Amino acid sequence: MKDEDSRYEAVRSRDARFDGAFFFAVETTGIYCRPSCPAVTPKRRNVRFFATAAAAQGSGFRACRRCRPDAVPGSAEWNVRADVVGRAMRMIADGVVDREGVAGLAARLGYSARQVQRQLTGELGAGPVALARAQRAHAARVLLQTTGLPVTEIAFAAGFASVRQFNDTVRAVYATTPSELRASAPHRGRARTATPSAGIPLRLAHRGPYRAEPVFDLLEREAVPGVEDVSGTPGTRTYRRTLRLPYGTGIAAVDEPRGRPGGWLDARVHLTDPRDLTTAVQRLRRLFDLDADPYAVDERLGADTRLAPLVAARPGLRSPGAADPDELAVRALVGRDEAARLVQRYGKRLDAPCDTLTHLFPEAAVLAGAEPDGTLGALTTALADGTVRLGPGADRDEARTALAAVPGLDARTIAGIRTRALGDPDVAPPGPGVPESWRPWRSYALNHLRAAGELE
Repeated sequence: MKDEDSRYEAVRSRDARFDGAFFFAVETTGIYCRPSCPAVTPKRRNVRFFATAAAAQGSGFRACRRCRPDAVPGSAEWNVRADVVGRAMRMIADGVVDREGVAGLAARLGYSARQVQRQLTGELGAGPVALARAQRAHAARVLLQTTGLPVTEIAFAAGFASVRQFNDTVRAVYATTPSELRASAPHRGRARTATPSAGIPLRLAHRGPYRAEPVFDLLEREAVPGVEDVSGTPGTRTYRRTLRLPYGTGIAAVDEPRGRPGGWLDARVHLTDPRDLTTAVQRLRRLFDLDADPYAVDERLGADTRLAPLVAARPGLRSPGAADPDELAVRALVGRDEAARLVQRYGKRLDAPCDTLTHLFPEAAVLAGAEPDGTLGALTTALADGTVRLGPGADRDEARTALAAVPGLDARTIAGIRTRALGDPDVAPPGPGVPESWRPWRSYALNHLRAAGELE
């Protein structure tokens, strides 16, 4: 939705379909909001539109306390796009700028820092530093309102270089102090008792309908003992898994929605280092495909005669991704039972196991050294030395070519890796029979066929 008059109509109708796709700000109040904000609709002449929250903040607007625009799902555009801007946005969301700076981001993209700055600013109205700053502000608010961590610890956990920078950013974005922001938490009692060791409670927002049952069915079928488990009965299940993160380890739990209304999944993350919060959240978002645009997907696929009844039966069906792309690639090759063997033999045992969750999935370099022969050895060696790159900022075309060069890796396995590890929304299995009219959502179309029992 590029036309500003159309955007204003979305604001006037409080259309939640566009939350995260763009933001609007009101010049007379100095506040920016999500399109579905329940406040009185401002006059058109007082409204400005921005592609990102960072761009609105950079223009001096503060986040609305009523609609919390920082908590919206990410734009589906960044997951669909395979260009430099899309890849950069996925890496910024994963915390690359916080950990490696703009120079690290640029090196991963294969461009100069100046080129990356120019492309992001030209298209999004904000450069990588501003985009990362907006993300840090959101992480800080979550930690302030859901944990009992001291404010000083939160400043560094959220990725800020200093307490002063943290205080200035919170004031600029939320027009309040960190202490006042903590005091305004909806459940202040819980906020004071929750700690990273007890888990950080989260609401993982999504847009539109979310068909959770097939996602949890898939995760339950695939669960690798020691790394994952699914408990409960359909409709009330909880998925848990271990996470290898940049600064430490984590355990995440995500609840299946219990038939309640609401555009989020309830989750909790236990972190050995709270600096990993942003990265852990983004990996869960990719696993559960929470930044998708189900309206766009269902509209395109619902126009197809074969798919129309399937889309009508399962609106909001998602295409699950991966919490760890390298792990997914290995599992796609060897299957669940062999993956369980690899975990028990080579996986790193957690310092503090939690019930059945005892290990991290073994790193590619460990597997390459321990079992170097065959297709598994070839794949893990390519992952370990960077010949195959599957991270959030990976170039999908380059990854496809590199995967095809791995000896013994067949086309169907490559298609599965592209769909899940790379989050590619437009992957068709090898062979004929997938219409071009299903593009750019062929991965979703195939999920509909699988859910209906028409495809293995």
